[in-house]
Amino acid sequence: MASSKSNDRSSHSSEHSGVQDQPQRKASSVAKKPMPSVAPFVFAAGDPQEGNLATPINNSAFTRWFINQLPAYRQGVSPFQRGLQVGLSHGFWLLGPFVALGPLRDTNLALFAGLGATIGLVGIATLAIAVYAESAPLPPIATLTTPKPPTDLGVPQGWRLLARGFWFGGTSGAFFATVLLLIFTF
Repeated sequence: MASSKSNDRSSHSSEHSGVQDQPQRKASSVAKKPMPSVAPFVFAAGDPQEGNLATPINNSAFTRWFINQLPAYRQGVSPFQRGLQVGLSHGFWLLGPFVALGPLRDTNLALFAGLGATIGLVGIATLAIAVYAESAPLPPIATLTTPKPPTDLGVPQGWRLLARGFWFGGTSGAFFATVLLLIFTF
C-alpha cells in the first residue's frame, strides 16, 4: 500500500514536472491596425451613463433636419396645431387596416365599421394624451437630434391643447379617408 502511494506521488509529480518542462510560447507579433482618429460612436453629452450616443445616423445633418421638421419638434407651431397635424395623419392611415383587415372586411359595411373603429382608436389615444397631461409632465429635454425642443409641451395646458387637436385631426383624417374611399372604390 505504501508503494502504491509512492507510485501515485511519483506519477503526480511527473505530470506537474512535464508542464514545467514545456517552453513558454512567445507572443506572436500580430500587425495591429491603427485606431481611427474619429470614433464612429461617441457619447453625445460626454457622459457614458446618459446613454445618448452620437452615431453616424442620428448625428447626420439630414436626420437632424428631418426630425426637426416633424410636427412634434417644428418651431413656431402651437400645441393645437401639433396635435392637429399628428391626428390628421393617424386618422387617415388607420382607416385602411381596419377596413381591409377588420371582421366585416367582406361586407358592404366594411368602410363604415373601419370608420367607427378608427374613431374609437383615436378616442382612446386622445384619452391617453389627456391623462398624460394631467400627470404634470416634465419639460422636454434637449438631445443631439432635437437641440431646441418645444417648451409649450412642458406644461399640462400644452398637452391638453395637443389632445384636442389630435382628436379633431384624427376624426377629420378618418372622415377624409372615408370620403376618398367612397369616391374611388365603391
